[in-house]
Amino acid sequence: MKRPSRCSRRFESQGWRAGHQRIAGVDEVGRGALFGPVAAAAVILDPSHRIPGIQDSKQLSPRQREELAVEIRRSALAWAVGSADAEEIDRINIYQASRLAMRKAVLQLNPPPDLLLVDALRLDLAIPQISIVRGDARSVSIAAASILAKVERDSWMREWDRIYPQYQLAQNKGYPTPAHRAGLEKYGPTALHRRSYSPVAAAALALRSRRQASPLASHLPSPKIAEW
Repeated sequence: MKRPSRCSRRFESQGWRAGHQRIAGVDEVGRGALFGPVAAAAVILDPSHRIPGIQDSKQLSPRQREELAVEIRRSALAWAVGSADAEEIDRINIYQASRLAMRKAVLQLNPPPDLLLVDALRLDLAIPQISIVRGDARSVSIAAASILAKVERDSWMREWDRIYPQYQLAQNKGYPTPAHRAGLEKYGPTALHRRSYSPVAAAALALRSRRQASPLASHLPSPKIAEW
């Protein structure tokens, strides 16, 4: 059986030996969610400082991610977060929106990077870059970026849960859980749902059909629901 890849500084070490001094790991989170933006982070780790425990954010508990995010922000040479909202996702598709969010994050880095390690994608930037499949499980810099992006996006979901409690966003982070789907079916989508995603489009169509079929349906409670 093939052993899983180990998150390490192998790619970073190769870059440092080649003369690069500011190597940024770049990753995104939230591609499969029905609600809210896709978030990305870019992180330039300090070569002289190791942070124990960094690995793909999906393999960490919420508490571990929060604790590591504090240390990453504290010790990194630079870090930044970018995003592409639901409107951008619907307009240009999730693949291009993910690249856009990553690009926004990279362009905020100060000092700027001289090499990018990107999880599986290539970015429209005039910076040398290496695309690494499953990079969040193989490169410590990409893993650090995945942690910051995940922690940041989760905090947005907790804030939006206060506005849209009917979708249980604090629990599902915008992903298509049964509770989230039930909220969509009952209340329809908000302006922050991704209307290009089929479950959201289907819920909007079903709600519109119910309202057209029943004179009373237009009086059903639907706080802060977007008109489509």
